[in-house]
Amino acid sequence: MRILRIDRKTGEARLVPETLDDLWHLERIVEAGDFAEAKTFRSVKLGDKEERKPVFIRIEVEKVEFARYANRLRLTGKIVQGSPEEFVQRGKYHTLELEKGEKITIIKQWKAHQLNRLREAEKEAKRPKVRIVVIDDEKALTAMVMGYGVEFGAEIYCEARKRDEKFEEKKLAYYSEIMKELEMHEERYVVAGPGFEKDNFRKYLGKRNPELLKRVSFENVSYAERNGVNELLKRGIVGKLMGEARMEKEAELMNRLKIHINKEDGLAAYGLGESKRALEMGAVEIFMVLDELLRTDKKIEAIAESAEKTSAVVVFSSEGDPGQELKGLGGMAAILRFRVESDGS
Repeated sequence: MRILRIDRKTGEARLVPETLDDLWHLERIVEAGDFAEAKTFRSVKLGDKEERKPVFIRIEVEKVEFARYANRLRLTGKIVQGSPEEFVQRGKYHTLELEKGEKITIIKQWKAHQLNRLREAEKEAKRPKVRIVVIDDEKALTAMVMGYGVEFGAEIYCEARKRDEKFEEKKLAYYSEIMKELEMHEERYVVAGPGFEKDNFRKYLGKRNPELLKRVSFENVSYAERNGVNELLKRGIVGKLMGEARMEKEAELMNRLKIHINKEDGLAAYGLGESKRALEMGAVEIFMVLDELLRTDKKIEAIAESAEKTSAVVVFSSEGDPGQELKGLGGMAAILRFRVESDGS
């Protein structure tokens, strides 16, 4: 995210989303009742013809939609002003379709957690992204760690069978396809899997493209499946390459929370009642809340804002596995500095 200007007095934030992650962050920040303005096109009747004319308009947002697979953010609402005036009909509905690299201004009453999210997105833009390949002797699964979760990509299958006369030839063809996947992208890679297949691939890569090895890390995981990718996240391996990756951080915090819950040591609170009581007692070290609740529940939003005064607040993505686990705990939880006795209610 490129932040061009934030004016707290007027509520204007001029922004340029530079990645798909940035569009996702904006989807979580923009709310109904906010204003958004940008360059766009309107269909205008000129005689018997209808033409699309470039305009600059401001809408009052009613609907926000992150169209992930279309790589754009859609903001729909009524036009409140725009230019040229002859092409703009105030009160009519319009959808701003925002893509990467396009400038937009959001006007709203900014909350602290929303501004923090913008600044985190700005930091994330400067961090390298990491791609993952989990591999065994039958297939390789590709994945990309994104701010909103893990995107799983192509699967590459190995046709080599041990009794096949062309076993070696087909095995080398398998490794060649995986190498092409790595060469297609500039990000750092983690290649992981059970057994020796990843080690055999490393030897192949060392002979065919030793320069590529400089941006590839090799790790052990239990399965060459989606579970293998989640295992890498939980072990913190991805975080070593990406810095503070959102998904890895959430998985680590969720793991800490579950350890305290399982130990029954009194250092975990979850659900609205327990979490709010722990905050009131000043016992919260890390407060965790689901992003979708911040958007839809004003009571929880107020609790999160209060938590920022005394605790570290982490907003979990509802798109990822850790977010879904948090959702199962009521969408809100906390790791505590000290035990809080039950109030008996």
